[in-house]
Amino acid sequence: MKTACFYFQVHQPYRMRNYHILEIGKNHNYFDDVQNTAIIRKVADKCYLPANRTIAELIRQTGAHFRVAYSISGVALEQMQRHAPEVIDSFQDLARTGGVEFLSETYYHSLAAVYSEAEFEDQVWRQFDTVKRLFGYTPTTFRNTELIFSDHLAYLAEKLGFKAVLTEGTDWLVGRDGANWPYKAKYTKNLKVLLRNYRLSDDIAFRFSAHNWSEYPLFADKWASWVASTPGPLANIFIDYETFGEHHWESSGIFDFLRYLPQALFNAGVQVLTPCQVVEQIQPQAEIATSNWISWADVERDLSAWLGNEMQRNAMDRLFQLESAVKASRDPGLLEDWRRLSTSDHFYYMSTKFAGDAEVHNYFNPHQGPHYAFITMMRILNDVEERANQT
Repeated sequence: MKTACFYFQVHQPYRMRNYHILEIGKNHNYFDDVQNTAIIRKVADKCYLPANRTIAELIRQTGAHFRVAYSISGVALEQMQRHAPEVIDSFQDLARTGGVEFLSETYYHSLAAVYSEAEFEDQVWRQFDTVKRLFGYTPTTFRNTELIFSDHLAYLAEKLGFKAVLTEGTDWLVGRDGANWPYKAKYTKNLKVLLRNYRLSDDIAFRFSAHNWSEYPLFADKWASWVASTPGPLANIFIDYETFGEHHWESSGIFDFLRYLPQALFNAGVQVLTPCQVVEQIQPQAEIATSNWISWADVERDLSAWLGNEMQRNAMDRLFQLESAVKASRDPGLLEDWRRLSTSDHFYYMSTKFAGDAEVHNYFNPHQGPHYAFITMMRILNDVEERANQT
């Protein structure tokens, strides 16, 4: 039987405010509280609350035969608790359905796995403990920030006790249809790897509202038939949760698509499992290995979304150069600020790519442009360094 596996990323960063150069050494308030509150409330109303209600209903209606997985960043959970606590309640209701798997990730949605193993482990354990506390769930599957993966990440994930990890099914790694099987990570004892079917995922995440798409409008039964006809036993559908109601507004029909989806899949002979169920029930096809970092971002599917230009690399290097001094200061407020600055979005906003990738980067950018994002970050890091040196 063909299997579909749904995983949704839930993340909202603490966006930086316009930090003036004259504030360095005087003002340590780096984040735009007004904007962050407004955004979390908007996305809660448009996406999180209606999508959670819909999925909880579908799980209960199908006797938990329709199942999903979530990875929710710690910084998103913090903002929900402060500004939209009813969203936490709705995720807790989902947890009670018995049809949801919660994944572990880096608490601050950072690139710590690339730069600092110690910081990576600290962030993962904090996220792990937060998920257990809020939802009563013990994660066994790991999803790194933006599906960033390499042999080194596989080593780190298994070292921390995870049984499986998710990443991108990029063509150069496994071929056009290679994402449709589980794999074992080479150089590990038994870590399983699930690969995103980016074509089927992007049909929903990016093309659903595209009126110029040859398959528009997309109906649940049509898409389910594509899943059923895909080579291999498995179709991993990994997308941003904001797909529902935020990236595609309710008027697009995205919630109707979601409501009809379980029955359409079942009618097409497709079962739905969570990641932990997939690795228990479907044997790996082969081993997988990559010394290069891959991700689900942009055409390149690598780290260039965050490290593709000199501004991004300089800012990221500077941030992690301050790690030792920040931690040596034993100032919890400074450490928290530094960790919020490590969130990958801040470096994503500095991208200077062209064409379609640039449109996506600019869509999310709260700054006037990539150079403003870089200048703001470097000013704030100057202040962080002063604070660290004063202790």
